[in-house]
Amino acid sequence: MLFLFFSFLCTVGFSQIAAPQKKLDSLLVLNQKNSKSDSTKIKILTEVYRQYMRMKEVEKAEEYVDKTIKLAHEKNLKKFSAMAYYRRGLMYHGRSEYQKAEENYQKAVAEFASVGNLDMVAGTYLNLGALYSSIPDYVKSLDVNQKAIAIYEKMGNEVDLASCYTNVSTIYQRLGNQSQALVYMNRALKIFIKDGENTRGAAVVYGLIGNNYFEASDRELMEMNVMPSQKVKLALTYYNKSLKVSEAIGDLGIIATVKRELADLYTSIGQKDIALKSYQKSVELNKSEEDKEAYAASLYALGNFYQNENDFENAINLLNNSLKIAEENRLLEIEKQSTLGLSVVYEKLKDYNKSLAYYRRYIAVRDKIFDQEKEKEITRRQMQLDFGIKERDYLLKQKLTEGELKRQQQELELKRQQLILIDKEKALDLLTFQKAKADLDIQRLAQESKFAKAKFEAQLASGIKDRQISKQVQQIKFDSRVKLFLTIATTLILIIAMVIFYNQRKTKRLNIIINKQKRELEQLSKVKDRIFSVVSHDMRTPVNSLISFMQLLEDGNIEQEKLKRYAVSLRNNLTYTSTMMENLLNWAASQMQGFNPYLEPLDIYELIDEVILSLQHHAHEKSLTIQNLVPTQAFCRADSNMFILVIRNIVSNAIKFTPDGGTITISMLTTESTLEIKISDTGIGLTSAQIGHFNQTGYSGVVVSTLGTNKEKGTGLGLLLSRTFISLMNGKISAGTNPGGGSYFKITLNK
Repeated sequence: MLFLFFSFLCTVGFSQIAAPQKKLDSLLVLNQKNSKSDSTKIKILTEVYRQYMRMKEVEKAEEYVDKTIKLAHEKNLKKFSAMAYYRRGLMYHGRSEYQKAEENYQKAVAEFASVGNLDMVAGTYLNLGALYSSIPDYVKSLDVNQKAIAIYEKMGNEVDLASCYTNVSTIYQRLGNQSQALVYMNRALKIFIKDGENTRGAAVVYGLIGNNYFEASDRELMEMNVMPSQKVKLALTYYNKSLKVSEAIGDLGIIATVKRELADLYTSIGQKDIALKSYQKSVELNKSEEDKEAYAASLYALGNFYQNENDFENAINLLNNSLKIAEENRLLEIEKQSTLGLSVVYEKLKDYNKSLAYYRRYIAVRDKIFDQEKEKEITRRQMQLDFGIKERDYLLKQKLTEGELKRQQQELELKRQQLILIDKEKALDLLTFQKAKADLDIQRLAQESKFAKAKFEAQLASGIKDRQISKQVQQIKFDSRVKLFLTIATTLILIIAMVIFYNQRKTKRLNIIINKQKRELEQLSKVKDRIFSVVSHDMRTPVNSLISFMQLLEDGNIEQEKLKRYAVSLRNNLTYTSTMMENLLNWAASQMQGFNPYLEPLDIYELIDEVILSLQHHAHEKSLTIQNLVPTQAFCRADSNMFILVIRNIVSNAIKFTPDGGTITISMLTTESTLEIKISDTGIGLTSAQIGHFNQTGYSGVVVSTLGTNKEKGTGLGLLLSRTFISLMNGKISAGTNPGGGSYFKITLNK
């Protein structure tokens, strides 16, 4: 039967003529013939479920995977059950059923680890990393990639280790942390070029580094110790290195990708002739490859270039081809870009019917992408919820296990003490026996002394004295042993009492910490819920206004005065939305782990003056006077971006709640080690309840916003951000009411 099985595998594995159903039928017949429950049976079941997976029959694949796992566990052949879990995880991963995929991957990790297959453990971690990135849950993705890195470092598997570094670098790129992404790219590159530069890995990493420099903002470039003026030069250098290596190894896919990226770079610096040639070369190379996504992306890039150059005939042809490939292969992002590009082209051609038709298709595709993202978010939250439930169950079991272990330790300690007491009792019995023996010896000597009479009288008296001395010595030794035993017992009791007391203190401290974290999480949840409420409600109005405004423009029959009023209203709505989004992004950044301010000596007069200048037009609308009474050359240690955001939010609030003709004053008071900034207004002032709530420890704001004196809307995040950023800069902030009316905010920072 074993020979028949391997002969069959050779036939099935290498025959290109047999149809999938014929292979499956042969496997099922072979499975029926083999009635033994052995390793051969497991291998047959493995081939059956793999064939069902190839034919995408999920239920049947599930059935035979379960049979394989059950038999593998019965025969203690976990290498087969581990691979079954792994392949089932791949099947669900490919179907975007992320929860089932995660569950099977985790089981595969446990089984591969139990048989010592570290290479597959690390490989499964890499698949989990890809799964978490697609949800996206970058924290979990980084975690499993780091686990894979640790295993590959232990195994000395440098090739796969470099691939892990590359994956981690792309995660940091998506998170916007270009400097950290560059660190991992350089680690990967160091391994890839160890035995020479002409490797596919080196070509890929060179291209990634080029992207890293080209897509980085000025702030991110400064974090990488690169001047913004060097950005294009560095990106071009690494793109050319990637192109050189990929041409040397003949990898057409990488060459096409680098050509498209070079074209984007040349377009950005105005070298359009070189850019056009690079776009055309990218399309030509991708056309001969099987990567439809890369081909569609190249067609779109070239079509978009022609659209910007007003070459509408070529633009329409290329964008239509890109759209067709995207629709056939369900490439929603490229489909969205192509439909929008075609809408723009027909708008420039003044064919508004086609432009509107493609724009509607663009909206439909955009909604599909949004629905997919919502489904991924729901999946991610469900996975986090499932993990939380499992973690709580584990912790409960762990607590029970620890309690049982402590009880067993106490029983062992009690038994040990009982053995010590038994040993002491045996020692006491021995002493009693020796004493009885000594008494018998005394009696024997006394009998002998009667016969010896006078001859032994002197010797008898001497012997009696010696025995008395011996008894005293033995009594002294016995007393010292009893004292030693009592001392040891007392010490053990004290140690046990101290351990119990320490554990109780530790438990109490942990409970305090847990309760504090629970309150913080509940407060953050309230803030999050309110933020979602603000975003869902307040972003809808300006977007709807913008759509309505565009429809009025499309109709073309709107009076100039009415157009001006709509434009002013739309500008106000978008200004509020922009402020809200900036505050939301800053708040989200402040909640991220590792977000730290860069504290440096700052001249606050210049920063405050800059803020006043940016808000002056709002003050003029209400005829307000803003006075900067801070002296020049006043320095304190702070983060410039955080400081500007705090001052801008407080001054904006003062403008919002100060009636027309009022005054806003910014003054300063210094002490030996601190600097106090006071922002005072003549507005309607804060209520005592609002002041008390703001000044209390743990203020969160709960994202509540009220209308200003002229019905101005606010984002509801200003004071929450101000409180958070001042705390990050080791400062303090408080609020109060002016005696003559209005309110003030005091900010205290270190010099």
